[in-house]
Parts: sequence; C-alpha cells; structure tokens
Amino acid sequence: RTGARGRGAATPRVRGADSVTVRGIGVDLVAVARVGRLLERHGERALDRLLTESEQRYCLGMAAPARHVAARVAAKEAVYKALQGSEDARGIGWLEIEVVRGPDGRPDVHLSGRAARRLAALEAGGVLLSLTHTDELAAAIAVVV
Repeated sequence: RTGARGRGAATPRVRGADSVTVRGIGVDLVAVARVGRLLERHGERALDRLLTESEQRYCLGMAAPARHVAARVAAKEAVYKALQGSEDARGIGWLEIEVVRGPDGRPDVHLSGRAARRLAALEAGGVLLSLTHTDELAAAIAVVV
C-alpha cells in the first residue's frame, strides 16, 4: 500500500461498515468577532433573523454567546451548501435549518420547508454535522447522506 500522499493511495475501508452515498457536502468558517459586532449592533433583530427560538435560548445561555451563534451560523451555511443543486434550494432560509443537540450531546440538524424538501429530493437519509470553535473562529462541516 502506498501512503495517502503518494501515488496509488488506497481508499480507506472500514470493516463491517455499510455503504454510504454522499449526496452533498458543505463547509463554512465564521469569525466570532464579526458575529459579536453583529449582535452588538442589531441584537435581538439579528438573532430572530438567524436563529430559531430554541437556538437563541441555547446560545444566550452560554458564557460566550457570540462563539455559539457563530458556530450555528457556520453550521447553517455548511448545510445550505451541502443541499444546493436546484433552484428551490437557493431559497432555503436561515430558520429552515435548525441546529439541535442529539441525545448524546452531538450537534444534529432539523430541517423544515425548502430544506426538508431538498433533502427528500436528494433521497438522502439525513445530514451529518460537525462543529468546532475557538475564541476567534467557528467552523462547521455538513455531509448529506
């Protein structure tokens, strides 16, 4: 086998794993300071435009709300990008993508409206989501499977 950087790199295989078809992938990076300035200038109006009530409660309950808002904005952008490919998908709104916590604490996604219709049109089972953040940046990757 050749290493991952060399020619002829082998495709990694996981024993016993079911086959998964990736229908879309998206990634986004958001500056926490930019979100902080947005919240200072526009406060509740910005939150109402970007986040569901549940997302707002979660973020505002944290010690550093801007960091958590930035992570959710990055997640929504990543999911939006992963769902693209149709004219209808271009109209997906911020509130049609909701970041929630799964039973095990991992981030999960609830879709509604155009976002849910696009997922169905892709014949996908769901969206895998990973978030990370520092004091400066928040990032997300979304994979539609």
